[in-house]
Amino acid sequence: MAMREAELTEQLWGDSAGAGVIFVSRVQHLEFSLACRGLVCVSRDRKPNTLVQVAALDVCEQSLLAFSSTEIVQGTRDPLFLTGVAFPPQCPILEETVIKLSVYDVKDKSANNSTFLGSATFSVADLLKSRDQQISLNLRSSDDLEAVGTVVVSRMKMGEIEDGEVDHMATDIQAQKCALVCESLHGTTNDKDYGPLMSALFKNPVCKVYRFQTLDSKWMLVREQMAESTLSFTIPKQLITLHIQEDSRRIQELKDLGELSPHWDNLRREVISRYDQVIRSYQETLEELDKLTGPSFKPSCSKAQKYLEFIPINLHTQRMRVTCPRKTDAFYDIITVGAPAAHFQGFKSGGLQKLLSRYESEKKSYSTAYQCIYYSPEQTAKAREVLGSLSELQPLISSLADRLLQAAQQRSVDALRDTLKSLAEKTEQFVHALKDELVKSALLALHAARPGYISKTQTHTPPPLHLQTEMPQTPSHTGAEPDAAVCINMDEVQTPNKEEQLAAVTLERQDSIPHYKEYDEEEWDRVWASVAKSLNCVIALVDKLQEQDNNNQESTPDQALADVITSHNPTGEWREQLSPLVASLKECVTEVGDRAQKSMTFILLQEAVCSIPQGLFLQQRRDVVFSQALSALACGFVMRLYAGLEDKGFLQQLHLVGLVAQFESLLSTYSEEIGMLEDMETGISDLNRVTFRITEAKSDDPAELQPVVSGRRDYYTVEIPLPQQSFQIIPPELQEGKPLQIFPVLFNVGINEQQTIAERFGDISLQERINQRNFEILDGYFKTLSDKVPSECLPCFQTQMDVKELLETLGQNVVTKKRKNVEILWLAGTICRRLNGIRFTSCKSAKDRTSMSVTLEQCALLRDEHQLSKDYFIRALDCMRSRLAQGEAAQWDDPEAGSVANHKPASRHFYPIALLLVSSHLLVVWLILSLVFLLAKYQ
Repeated sequence: MAMREAELTEQLWGDSAGAGVIFVSRVQHLEFSLACRGLVCVSRDRKPNTLVQVAALDVCEQSLLAFSSTEIVQGTRDPLFLTGVAFPPQCPILEETVIKLSVYDVKDKSANNSTFLGSATFSVADLLKSRDQQISLNLRSSDDLEAVGTVVVSRMKMGEIEDGEVDHMATDIQAQKCALVCESLHGTTNDKDYGPLMSALFKNPVCKVYRFQTLDSKWMLVREQMAESTLSFTIPKQLITLHIQEDSRRIQELKDLGELSPHWDNLRREVISRYDQVIRSYQETLEELDKLTGPSFKPSCSKAQKYLEFIPINLHTQRMRVTCPRKTDAFYDIITVGAPAAHFQGFKSGGLQKLLSRYESEKKSYSTAYQCIYYSPEQTAKAREVLGSLSELQPLISSLADRLLQAAQQRSVDALRDTLKSLAEKTEQFVHALKDELVKSALLALHAARPGYISKTQTHTPPPLHLQTEMPQTPSHTGAEPDAAVCINMDEVQTPNKEEQLAAVTLERQDSIPHYKEYDEEEWDRVWASVAKSLNCVIALVDKLQEQDNNNQESTPDQALADVITSHNPTGEWREQLSPLVASLKECVTEVGDRAQKSMTFILLQEAVCSIPQGLFLQQRRDVVFSQALSALACGFVMRLYAGLEDKGFLQQLHLVGLVAQFESLLSTYSEEIGMLEDMETGISDLNRVTFRITEAKSDDPAELQPVVSGRRDYYTVEIPLPQQSFQIIPPELQEGKPLQIFPVLFNVGINEQQTIAERFGDISLQERINQRNFEILDGYFKTLSDKVPSECLPCFQTQMDVKELLETLGQNVVTKKRKNVEILWLAGTICRRLNGIRFTSCKSAKDRTSMSVTLEQCALLRDEHQLSKDYFIRALDCMRSRLAQGEAAQWDDPEAGSVANHKPASRHFYPIALLLVSSHLLVVWLILSLVFLLAKYQ
């Protein structure tokens, strides 16, 4: 095939040498079909197996622009090709571009044995200016002495073909339907394939076009488009940056713990050293990623490269667009990606599920060895949640307190009331976040780790009655008198003295947790309650100020109101009265937040100490897997959002419930793929920590349309910017930045020969557990969706099958003992599409198994939803799976081939020499076989 390409290039150069060219307007989205008539073989009594290769040469640049092929049509002298020729927008096709068609008779496809029949050349201008944009060319043999048949090239715009025209074409070519490939009306602002939204995130599209016959003898146009996504690299790089920032903060928090005993101080140093190693490793990875240029995906041959371990393998988007006569165009999207797993680190010890389970069982013994308190995964997760709440709420409370003083200075009653309501709500969240015995016990453990710790046994007594306070009501319910025991009596003091207001709080903070004294277990209760008491004081004073203002307005005539306010209520009087109480509240929040932060940091220190034997290996592995999974999810979410911007039902479902993201896995439960599946399960489950938000982009520049990731390992938010024109048409709930939930589910069915071994001699319990657990998640999502979203919001399909019935069938299949039950995958995919979900398909590298699954699903959709003729089903499947359709490079089925195929090492078919050396006779046989192999390969 490479020799043919060189031959075509040489002939094209020869044909166009010395030709004068004038530039004209560029032709976009050129697509045409091919058909041959009256082909003549070398052997006259034999009908050829025909294939047409297409080469395009820009005579201005003297460069090869495209190289593609049709499928092979066997046993006919008048072949009609279902696979058309497509030149995507990025190909600079001009009217002067010369296209050469070379026709071959493929005698043996497996051996790449073919005979050249003839060729024809035409320019794009010839096709565009011809009548009906169809030309018939004579095929000339290699010696240019005789005609060996004709080739028909047809171009037609979508929507202009009529039934009568199709019938005329059918009778014109011996009652066979001609597979015309049309040019769709792309390039507009609302374009779903090549518009500015898509082109900003999806690069290097590869397009294939077909026309298949339906049951009613009409024709459907099918366009497949596969593209790379810039998110393959931008999302992982953002995550790595966030990991570096989070680990750097963790180091600073450990340093802020203060003085510890020598034992704990040494452990802290070791943990900080481990964090430093991780940070340096991540920084090196980030530096290497910043140097990369070229394709926007990672090929499977790069799995062994460490600096690419955060990048998903072969992440591609695939869209099938179907156009049928008198019907609205339909789009079917799917994301293909290699299994999110730590491929570089390997699977000798299993995947994340097994490693995490083993780690939790070993952590108890390590906690005893290092004199640590054992904390369960739920407790450590709670500690991280508390730290996250502190980092979010503490600055927010401080900001609201300042806004409250500003409203008081301006004497704005409405602003004062609204700000106080927000302040009370956030303070209530702050207090309740710390209302946990974990914080209290951690404070005691931290005190025990101080130098000179003195143990004290105390009988726990309940706090005094005046400390058993409830959170105050919000300002809208503060009509009742404030509790006199909680706050200063505002009825007796017109102008409170700052020292008197802070007296109670100051007394309570005099007994702060000492480093070298006996620990008072009731100290935390007093400090924690001081926040509520300080807020009660603020609310009480605001109520009193508002009441006084209302009384003044009622007792003063309207015409003299301004004079009274000026003389009796000088500007800033409210602020002066509120300032001491607001300052007290902020001090209490800071004090409580500092203690809680140190106690939670100490819990995480103990967890890190227990994991020192494994170094933070598990966390790094989990980061790698999650990065790959989130990149795929973000890519799928963006594509689904762009496709549904004008679908009001979809947008309503998006903000009321969220979307389901269904991952279809074809991994076996055998050998190292067990570890991959364990990694993938954990990575998909971790996506529950992700929410999306839609924002308005600053401009239409592609750099401004890139998604932005923020957050920490326990919770991430992905912001999706939309251009102003698109942002204005979405519902107000989405414009306000409402968090959008994603419900990831994973279904796995192994389909290769290794799965056969696993089912007969191994264990498939992992696969069964995954399918049953995720069925429950999918079923729960559907119930929530049914309660909140009307059925009219869901898409309509030709096949009348209720989603509830599909779920019941799926539930039966996941508990049925059946080998390679691919019905599970078909049902899950069907349910996902009917629920407006996002579809993903994965195998080890997203190549062979994935492409087989995707093409079968696409043909099934054409059959079930668009009435694809049964006679054309197998031909359609063969066309979509044909590696020759895009040339030898096979860019469609193997997305790596276009950039790395030439750099792959040759396959090694040689036997191990150590085995062959056992016998001299075997060595001779080995040499002969190797020589035969080499001769056959390079013949």
